[in-house]
Amino acid sequence: MVGGRPRVWFERRVLPELHDEIARRVTMLGPVTATPDDPYRHLASAEGAVVSSNVYDADVMDRGRGLRVIARTGIGFDKVDIEAATARGIAVCNAPDGPTVSTAEHAVALMLAAAKRVKRAEARLRAGETDLYARHDAIELAGKVLGLVGCGRIARRVAAIGASLGMEVLAHDPYLQPHEFPAGVVAIPALGELLSRADVVSVHIPLTDQSRGLFGPEQFASMRAGSVFVNTSRGGIVDHDALVAVLASGRLLAAALDVTDPEPLPLDHPLLGRDDVIVTPHVASATAASKRRIQRTAFEQAMQVLGGQRPDHFVNPEVWDRVAAPRTGVS
Repeated sequence: MVGGRPRVWFERRVLPELHDEIARRVTMLGPVTATPDDPYRHLASAEGAVVSSNVYDADVMDRGRGLRVIARTGIGFDKVDIEAATARGIAVCNAPDGPTVSTAEHAVALMLAAAKRVKRAEARLRAGETDLYARHDAIELAGKVLGLVGCGRIARRVAAIGASLGMEVLAHDPYLQPHEFPAGVVAIPALGELLSRADVVSVHIPLTDQSRGLFGPEQFASMRAGSVFVNTSRGGIVDHDALVAVLASGRLLAAALDVTDPEPLPLDHPLLGRDDVIVTPHVASATAASKRRIQRTAFEQAMQVLGGQRPDHFVNPEVWDRVAAPRTGVS
């Protein structure tokens, strides 16, 4: 600590509306001192880190030997090596509520834009084509089936909006018991059954060893003809070659993605050249309100740990006894 204030490293700039408050409470490190060849500059002297999209593996953590907490500005923590953090006695926290509203709204916006063939209609208009009304082939979502893969915070909000559109809502989440699904959402035990019944499939699961590449040729082949695929979770969950192939076959009406692998996609990637695919650059949670919530929440999680309090959103709680123990030799 410096002058009684903990040293906290920030991967991204602190928002102007939060800057003064945070600066009064901590000694702020990064990112203004970061360089392209060293995005982690000054992490070595930090006790806490508020992180976003960079990778935090064992090598990075070993640079910050005084770290007691890594707090991520969002729900996912696939860029943080939890095992390495736990081995080093570093608490990992996240901000699960921060992006919920904005990400759910973005998922629905993608669903509607894909179902209504917005990209194709605009392309035809810009190209000066004629007879646009007769050729337009959008679908009406009222009375259709919305299938949610995962049923966490974001998915539940998408479910509520889908229901308000008149859709029947199904969800597959192997980590929930049937009674744990929200009212009005039908629990589907098998992913294949959900895919075969849904007119729109929307993915809301974390990227793990189990979910990586979950959507491949078999899963896309199981989807209903003329259906829509939406992914706002993580790009690594989807085999993009399989997605291109099923779109080329004409089986799917459209796809809409806010996440890809890699990010961003190369400009010559076939998904970007299709008028039945909408791709946004991982910006679902990038609203002013969401940015404030996730940065403030992540910061407060870090401050709880540095103040000796168990954080509200603890990813690796088994490490708490070691985190809470007094440390020596850290300045």
